Amino acid sequence: MKRLALIGSWVFTVFVGMAAGGQAGQGGESKPLYEPGMVRTERNLRGPLTPPTQGGEADFWMVEPDIKLYHFAAGKGRNVLIIHGGPGRPQLKPWAGLEPLTDSYRFHYYEQRGCGQSSRPIDRFNSPNFYQNMLLLDRTLGLGAQIADIERIRRILGEEKLIIIGHSFGGFLAALYAAEFPEHVAALVLVAPADVLVAPNEDGGLFNVVKARLPEDQRSGYLDWLQRYFNFGTIFSKSEADLVALNDEFGKYYRKVTTAEFPESGKTGGWMTQAIFISMGQKHDYRPFLEKVRVPVQVIHGANDLQPEQASRVYAKAFSNAKFSVIDKAEHFSFHTQPAEFAAVVGEFLKKSVTP
Repeated sequence: MKRLALIGSWVFTVFVGMAAGGQAGQGGESKPLYEPGMVRTERNLRGPLTPPTQGGEADFWMVEPDIKLYHFAAGKGRNVLIIHGGPGRPQLKPWAGLEPLTDSYRFHYYEQRGCGQSSRPIDRFNSPNFYQNMLLLDRTLGLGAQIADIERIRRILGEEKLIIIGHSFGGFLAALYAAEFPEHVAALVLVAPADVLVAPNEDGGLFNVVKARLPEDQRSGYLDWLQRYFNFGTIFSKSEADLVALNDEFGKYYRKVTTAEFPESGKTGGWMTQAIFISMGQKHDYRPFLEKVRVPVQVIHGANDLQPEQASRVYAKAFSNAKFSVIDKAEHFSFHTQPAEFAAVVGEFLKKSVTP
């Protein structure tokens, strides 16, 4: 069964805009709970960066004693870590656009904590203390926790310098990891990276695009969903299952306004998505932290992506050693819809940037 994948960059954009306008409810989301440098110094983490001894489950990485991440791999050669988007929308199969490169590289795909088959450490909140719940959610599933997992995976793989490919929200995560641990990155490939390096963002994002394109008889239901989705004032009365269903509900409206083809994805995240929103807050600018990263970076944008080209170019401008490429006829998932062209761009970049 195919699930519609959310475009993470637009999700973030709209959340930040609504929060800034006072529609995100209470809870103090204005100041980010995550700032670059926190993970490196192990601040606000649930567990240490050193991963525990790996267990007997070959399909899972143990990143904390009670947190395991489902993973699979394709290819042989130098390790490359793939970071999926969403947030919380893992792909179930290897990317078609990386298949031509599997003779030289071993691509590791994993499902981030809080989604897919990986651990979902929070079901419900029992405390009435909104602020304490927010801090717990951020520490358990937020940006710091996700970036720390990348570092733990690097250590599990035994790579001094890791090649990382991130898509959409995963591109945003990859960029922040590079800002935290530049000495442990060999090269970055950012595919349609999420438009959240700077917030607030004034363009309104995907949700506004969907609203404008929906048939008139669909709009009232969609507006009702938006109100429920962004009602953060009552967020901690919900369960993981409630939030998975709420996140998935967007799909029926998105299908009404697009003919785009998406790869098959795993089970959506619930609390993970809300944790990311809270981590970022309403106002931040991460670009200065990327300027100090000297590793080679390839930014890829699909010519037909709903995310504007300028959103991807922000990343290319922020890094000091970045190349920007547009893939013709590709949408948000260029590795799926234009695999040959995608493989050519990535293959050429890696050939020039790193040793297989």
